[in-house]
Amino acid sequence: MNIHKLWMLGLILLSACVKGQSSNQDQVYATLPVAKPNEQVATFAGGCFWSLSEGLSELKGVDQVIAGYSGGNTKRPSYAQVCADNTGHAESVEVYYDPKVVSYADLVESFLYAHDPTTLNRQGPDQGKDYRSVAFYRTPEEQKIIKEVIAKVNATHHYARPIVTLVVPFKVIYPAEKYHQNYYRLHPDEPYIENVSLPKVMKLRENRAAYLKPEFKRG
Repeated sequence: MNIHKLWMLGLILLSACVKGQSSNQDQVYATLPVAKPNEQVATFAGGCFWSLSEGLSELKGVDQVIAGYSGGNTKRPSYAQVCADNTGHAESVEVYYDPKVVSYADLVESFLYAHDPTTLNRQGPDQGKDYRSVAFYRTPEEQKIIKEVIAKVNATHHYARPIVTLVVPFKVIYPAEKYHQNYYRLHPDEPYIENVSLPKVMKLRENRAAYLKPEFKRG
């Protein structure tokens, strides 16, 4: 079992022990907001959704990012079910953004710098199809943009290996449990956040500095 799953299992078990019963609170799911009139929605999967949620939320033009599960067949899966890696779902994020501030192409490129898109079914210490890299498209135009951006990043040789991100049509995303939302900011001192999530967020900040909200820029 990978580090992320072991860490989350430990948290859940600890919570249950403290309460003296199974934690029903862990099964309270978030809800997907309704996009504002000026907003569009994009969906990505790129390993643990804690760091991906934080990284993309720091971009100018991004209003909200919701952690969830997408790409599989199981309806309304739990975190435990997705971690078992038999639902077909990947840890994903739903991004609500203003296309007048950040274009879809720039959002896709930022996504590619927010994780390692060159590893198949793996992100760092985390392994499994639930950690696969996916860009979900809603229109043929988005599909075209994703492929163009992947080709662009490949051409820069930023990564030593070619990008293996899947480009697939969006079907549905199920919001994850509430405790996963904004997890990065709420638990900054946890070992997984410090050792796995933080480096990914710093990598995005370094490579996409011009696209960050002012509070996340250096200096």
